[in-house]
Amino acid sequence: MSDGEMLIIEVPASTANLGPGFDSVGLALNLYLRMEVTKQDHWEVIPLAESLKVFPANDTNFIVQIAQETARKYNAQVPPCQIIIDSDIPIARGLGSSAAAIIAGIELADSLCELNLPKEEKLRLGSEVEGHPDNVGASLMGGLIIGSQAENEVDAISFYGLNVDIVACIPQTELLTEHSRGVLPEVLSFKSAVQAGAKGNVLIASLLTGNYELAGKMMMQDLFHQPYRRSIVPELEQVENRALTYGAFGVALSGAGPTVLCLAKPGSGQAVAEGLAAELPHIAFTCLQIDQAGSRVTKKLNVAN
Repeated sequence: MSDGEMLIIEVPASTANLGPGFDSVGLALNLYLRMEVTKQDHWEVIPLAESLKVFPANDTNFIVQIAQETARKYNAQVPPCQIIIDSDIPIARGLGSSAAAIIAGIELADSLCELNLPKEEKLRLGSEVEGHPDNVGASLMGGLIIGSQAENEVDAISFYGLNVDIVACIPQTELLTEHSRGVLPEVLSFKSAVQAGAKGNVLIASLLTGNYELAGKMMMQDLFHQPYRRSIVPELEQVENRALTYGAFGVALSGAGPTVLCLAKPGSGQAVAEGLAAELPHIAFTCLQIDQAGSRVTKKLNVAN
């Protein structure tokens, strides 16, 4: 990027798991983290969204740290910049805000240092930081992603033909991932693991073949994490008990929660959101779509120069 240019980075939100796809299934959503980047002689992060004003405004900002760490891996150094940042991704709500920040940092380093990293390498780097490929993979690739991570190796497949309406049921309270993971068991019995894995397999097969009723059934029969998180996310049961009445075919905790996701056939999402909002006024309901593009980086002339 030349001194007279501005870099525009846009990264979508994501949901993960979809029930039994624990730490391996992600879906990109049309909420975004956006950055306008220009070179200057010192680091300066200018937040526009109120939720971002709690984070550092200098080079200790998480996104800058990710960018610098990424560059060092390739013997490069990120030049100081001004970053004007905005986001409509809720923080600590299970919609991939940290994963979006990780991908933003990787894209920042890739562009400013001209690393020309392939998407597979960006996914490996993001998964290394996040610990699993579902959220970062969805934010990077867009669409539906199914991934596996073992040590330093990540394998993933993206699918862009899924056509569903999505209703995000977003509670007012935050839920840190560390707390949500703390309620999970250390081990599952062999029998339970086989059953849980089978439900995840059927979930994917049913989504890819358009068997939405079966997909919804699998979403709500997860054995990996939802049974243990119900006690700290009461909204999951509240939404489950009502959403199918209004046209949803499946309900699942979004990532670690507390957001609950409803999937519905195309054209049904608004009715689901309105019906649930009438019964559960303490929860915010937002109709979303699948982002099919993933992270994107563009350049334009900086008119301020």
